[in-house]
Amino acid sequence: MKSEKIAIVQVPSAILDLDEGVKRAVSAIREAAQQGAELIVFPESWLTGYPAWVFDLAIWDDAQARYWHGKFLEQCPTIDSERLLPIREAAADCSVNVLLGLNERARPHAGSIYNSTLLIGTQGETLNVHRKLTPTHTERIAWAQGDGAGLNVVDTSVGRIGSLICWEHWHPLMRQTMHFQDEQIHIACWPDMADSHIVSVKQYAFEGRCFVVSAAQYLTAADVPESLRDAYKKGLGATGAVIEDENVFFNGGSGVVGPNGEWVTEPLFNETGIIYANIHIDEVNQYKHDLDVVGHYSRSDVFQLSVNRTARESVTLHDELVSKNLE
Repeated sequence: MKSEKIAIVQVPSAILDLDEGVKRAVSAIREAAQQGAELIVFPESWLTGYPAWVFDLAIWDDAQARYWHGKFLEQCPTIDSERLLPIREAAADCSVNVLLGLNERARPHAGSIYNSTLLIGTQGETLNVHRKLTPTHTERIAWAQGDGAGLNVVDTSVGRIGSLICWEHWHPLMRQTMHFQDEQIHIACWPDMADSHIVSVKQYAFEGRCFVVSAAQYLTAADVPESLRDAYKKGLGATGAVIEDENVFFNGGSGVVGPNGEWVTEPLFNETGIIYANIHIDEVNQYKHDLDVVGHYSRSDVFQLSVNRTARESVTLHDELVSKNLE
């Protein structure tokens, strides 16, 4: 039975520093590839960092909040940005698939940011971009709402891969949309791994009869710019995770769950590093013997789901029509 090797990068983000984040990503990709990894996964909003400060700086017309939003925008790349080329080149050089959690700017001068996952193939190409549909609570100050265009499961050299971000895993219709596309490897991206998140990834794996690669961040106070540190720490609030050191903001917890809902690789807490797991894709089909929620265990005569995967833009420019009217 052929096995696939997966790596999860639980290395601190470079907060508000795109170029340094790209360097760290390239280093981790090359290190994991040397260890035989075929799929390399980064946590939620890993590139340029999770914007926890918005929870503390949520006051209307706050000058400090405006300042940090401007800094945030400056460091968020577009998907086709040249500044991401080193990551794409590393994926191509090593012939690996990379799932990168990043803060995405839709256009070079856009004023809004998306919480996105970018799936890069073995030639450095874009396989999929998923934008978080509904930012949670005060996250809506940092991130715009995504659309359904990225709710895709795509074929890769290691299997059929899809991804969701954080509390999207509590959205039953979104889960069913992914299950319907015969997901074999699901990537769950998180900032932290609270007890409720552990419940979610194990439930998702059991329900979808797929492997779940759960990627969470490790981040300390020293990893956050000093001028932002107090707001960042206050913004974290009660994550539900047990963190013994007050200087540790996110304590990791990355791991891999099998299609039986049990850990293949136990979560790694309280340290930085790259977590590895060997999986056997054939097990996905084997476990669907008794549960296939979009097949023999579904009731399409009773329940039906319609999903709009049209890419959404707030403005549509018809330049050719305008030019003809001017003639």
